[in-house]
Amino acid sequence: MLLDPGMDLTLRPMRYPDFYERYRAAIRNTWTVEEVDLHTDLADLARMTAQERHLINRLVAFFATGDSIVANNLVLNLYQHVNAPEARLYLSRQLYEEAVHVQFYLTLLDTYLPDPEERVKAFAAVDHIPSIRDKAEFCFRWIDSINGIDRLESPGERRLFLLNLICFAACIEGLFFYGAFAYVYWFRSRGLLSGLATGTNWVFRDESMHMEFAFSVVDTVRAEEPELFDDELSAQVTRMIEEAVEAELAFARDLCGDGMPGMSVEQMRSYLQYVADQRLARLGMPARYGAANPFAFMELQDVQELANFFERRVSAYQVAVEGNVSFDETF
Repeated sequence: MLLDPGMDLTLRPMRYPDFYERYRAAIRNTWTVEEVDLHTDLADLARMTAQERHLINRLVAFFATGDSIVANNLVLNLYQHVNAPEARLYLSRQLYEEAVHVQFYLTLLDTYLPDPEERVKAFAAVDHIPSIRDKAEFCFRWIDSINGIDRLESPGERRLFLLNLICFAACIEGLFFYGAFAYVYWFRSRGLLSGLATGTNWVFRDESMHMEFAFSVVDTVRAEEPELFDDELSAQVTRMIEEAVEAELAFARDLCGDGMPGMSVEQMRSYLQYVADQRLARLGMPARYGAANPFAFMELQDVQELANFFERRVSAYQVAVEGNVSFDETF
């Protein structure tokens, strides 16, 4: 079974071809930071209000370390315990994508914050900005929850692993990052920060694939070991998601203050609760909030975007990875 201890190295016969196809799809979605033109955003930043600049500075400070935290959990926990070589192919690709995201946010900070001291503060946000520190501590607590487990021998250990996996899929990539993306797309809906929005399109696509891969691992474990998915696990996941919503709401209060046209703490509350219910539904668990999505600009973000004529490159771009052509072939 997928969570059996060990390190299976055999790709044939392939036990989980869906994981391999996800790896191939990720390869087709390759992009590089050099393709994102952030310099077009500088004029927008220069004419923003002080409150808008505060929001952007806090947002990029969160981005500066968010993907590094995800990558650490992937290396320390997920790769060790998901025992299928085709799944580990995908996890290897995910680690590369997290590195690209880290590079993107490094470039973002270097462009948006020309003052070296401001950049240093942004990279140290987990130490001195309470709303970001609280989210980081939530992440670290779940990383540490299985750090000492070398082999998933017992049902209890497997449940702990599932909680870690669900936390990073549903709460961190599926809630913390989705909340951050909402601020980016709010600016885009006002015709601002098109460079940031372009790069975020590609990050959003990657993160959505990461989340769906993790949920497919959960689906596989549920099919193989249904006894792990009891009422206690459902209650633990619901409490975890409630805590993540509250942490992200504290971040929203920091960013939004008294609110701006089209972006307020109450709107973010509704959006985060709406997203949380989506994650619970994907896990086959009861909804918690019954909230609606207040942001029209986010309604199409869960599907691959159509080409934007004014973008330098469409976010749906894919790199071909299959097919051979010989020079004597008839065209």
